[in-house]
Amino acid sequence: MPEEKTYLELSEVNGGSHKFYEVIVNDSELTIRYGRIGDLGQTQTKTYPTSDKAKAEASKKIKEKLGKGYEVAILGVRQKRPVTRREISSTTSTAKQAPIVWKFASTSAAFGIFIDAKRCWVGNQAGQIFALNHQGQVINQFKLPDGVKCLVADDIWIYAGCDDGNVYDLTGKLPRLTYKIDDQVDIFWLDIKDGLLAVSDANGGVTTIDHDEESQWTRLSQGDSGWMVRCDESGVYHGHSKGVTMYDQKEGRVVWHQKTQGSVLFGWQEASIVYAGTSDNKVYSFSKKGKVGSIYNCDAAVYSCATALNGQYVFAGDNSSSIYCFNQAGERLWKLATSCGSALSMQFFDDRIYIVTTDGTLACIDASETAIAAAQAGTVPEATIFKAPKGEGAKPSAVLETATNTSSGVVVECFREGTQLRVRVVSPGYNSSWKVQFPKDIRTEGERYLVQEVRESARGGFYRAYGEIQKFSQQ
Repeated sequence: MPEEKTYLELSEVNGGSHKFYEVIVNDSELTIRYGRIGDLGQTQTKTYPTSDKAKAEASKKIKEKLGKGYEVAILGVRQKRPVTRREISSTTSTAKQAPIVWKFASTSAAFGIFIDAKRCWVGNQAGQIFALNHQGQVINQFKLPDGVKCLVADDIWIYAGCDDGNVYDLTGKLPRLTYKIDDQVDIFWLDIKDGLLAVSDANGGVTTIDHDEESQWTRLSQGDSGWMVRCDESGVYHGHSKGVTMYDQKEGRVVWHQKTQGSVLFGWQEASIVYAGTSDNKVYSFSKKGKVGSIYNCDAAVYSCATALNGQYVFAGDNSSSIYCFNQAGERLWKLATSCGSALSMQFFDDRIYIVTTDGTLACIDASETAIAAAQAGTVPEATIFKAPKGEGAKPSAVLETATNTSSGVVVECFREGTQLRVRVVSPGYNSSWKVQFPKDIRTEGERYLVQEVRESARGGFYRAYGEIQKFSQQ
């Protein structure tokens, strides 16, 4: 029986939706492929008892999409819309060399970084994500469909924001699609707090999306180019071309706004303070109640910043490949050169500064007093160099292995609630009325899954899936 294929597109003017939907029937097998025009997209395949039932389901899905404005199209005629990438200018520092312990070459300019006790994560504009140990050796790697905008942690979860408009969970063997951002949103940065996603965009908008992908609110700040968004239990802190604005987390109400002389290019937060690195060579600090704090003066535009010991020390990276350290009052303690490009993101951990740079390097810098003093005197260690391994690493996929043993793990099931597919726990000992935050692209109505772990959210009311996910067969 010949394969039957229907290809649809929805492309709106003025930056609206630009996506495709393809339906393929091959005997009793139905395959759906969807995503942004020009991307490979996501694929879901399901087998039906008969070819007639597969065709009937295909017709239903096509009718639904046509009713939403999709039109029959020819693959390849419309081109992929360009994605806004940060304009990167980087010059060579004239300062003395920083004491770099090791450097990892990821091969492409990198914005994404996250450091914890076990791993050092880096994500670059080629869509590559590497997890290294603290000695600089690769222990895992992923490949996303497009460039990595940022890496963020939310409790034990690690997420990657991608230029394809999606957010992926990296806690399992494969990247899993957790949030799908509206096609009209050109993501600049994101942050996640207890499952609540905050997204800042090119137009200066900020949007919050809950654990079940329901948009909570959207606000347009006074400036554009929102390169900073940070969130906590109280609010969302949005940095843009006109300064920093705090919004109430629940309703999106403006709590306070503080101007900065230059555009905000990066943001950091501690428990009671937010920091904004700007194009006018400064790092501004504001209390979370909106009071202006210390201002840290650099010699060039600030691409990144971070803190140590709850703000006792403030670090900054400029666009001239220099890094700085200040005390809390704003006094500059030292300035050193990276030798591997300008730091686009950074993090302090266990007496070391980790930076990812314009040339794609993840560098580990010894920030101890002894090492810094030696560097200022002109003595630095010889850095160990690591290169990215061959191969792309694990890619996002909707394909699942099948499990028959539930001795370790939690069983959940997918069900329909109105027009939405939701997930709930069926294993004993859990609240069956609570929803489960669960990858979007693997949900199939009536299907059961074995999840490595399910945890209650910090604020209660829903669960969050963690780790490996398998289809559950009762046979």
